Amino acid sequence: MCQHLIPCPPADATDREAALIIATFREQGWSLLCNGVIIFEDTGELLPDGTMIEPHRGPAVHALAA
Repeated sequence: MCQHLIPCPPADATDREAALIIATFREQGWSLLCNGVIIFEDTGELLPDGTMIEPHRGPAVHALAA
């Protein structure tokens, strides 16, 4: 899906939120990322396959692995 020179992380990657925003709807509280993920301002996510990720706060999961 991503056409960037350095590809954005895919939707199934732990760092999927690092993909570029291609559309934002701040009045509705969500943005569409280049990898097809919809992120919500409460930190919840909707993946392209329909999987819902519950809102999460604190450090990103991939940051804790380091």
